[in-house]
Amino acid sequence: MRLLPLVLVALVLAGCSATQSPAPVREAGSRATRSQAEAPPGHYRVRAGDTLYKIAFQHGVDVAALAAWNRIEDPHRLLAGQLLRVTPPPVASGGPNAEAKAAPASVRRPEPDEAPPDLWTWPARGPLLARYGEAGGKGLGIAGERGQIVRAAASGHVAYAGSGLRGYGKLIIIRHGKTLLSAYAHNARILVAEGQPVARGQAIAEMGDSDADRIKLYFEIREYGKPVDPLDYLPKLS
Repeated sequence: MRLLPLVLVALVLAGCSATQSPAPVREAGSRATRSQAEAPPGHYRVRAGDTLYKIAFQHGVDVAALAAWNRIEDPHRLLAGQLLRVTPPPVASGGPNAEAKAAPASVRRPEPDEAPPDLWTWPARGPLLARYGEAGGKGLGIAGERGQIVRAAASGHVAYAGSGLRGYGKLIIIRHGKTLLSAYAHNARILVAEGQPVARGQAIAEMGDSDADRIKLYFEIREYGKPVDPLDYLPKLS
């Protein structure tokens, strides 16, 4: 009989927890795979944990364009299972007037307007393992030691921090104004959170080898969603 009160307490606690705010939507692996396979060409089905910046980075497109193609006014209200267009929509026939009508009248930028940074700094010090354009590379590979501090290359806001992009390991994406992003991959530990403002040179991660074959930092800069040569922005190597 002593067990009866304990059982009643457990049932009450379970009922209370059910009334709290729901946790983020999560899908089982096989179900998520089927859901993603259903997306037609040129589209992407949103998964739990996705952000608009993550999806834009994954598909190499500008986040503002992605929002416009899908008439998204609030980038923080993505739903698991939502179908997004990740390529430009076809231009309607009928001349330039038809094209103008096809575009949304007004789409708010996903983030507040900011001026792009004027000053950049190296995110880590170490020998260059790979340069932009070598073997099709889109960024720089920088060698280092496990736990070595990775720093923000320019001031901005953290747009993504997580490990949801295959091939990048623990990844941080920082937005710099409307047009520029910087990305820091293969970290051992992330020290910042999404939405957090960061200053140039601020510690944002510890170097590691997550989803990589060795300890290194993989660093990209993207303009309008497209990779550009980081050496065009970073201080010249001495």
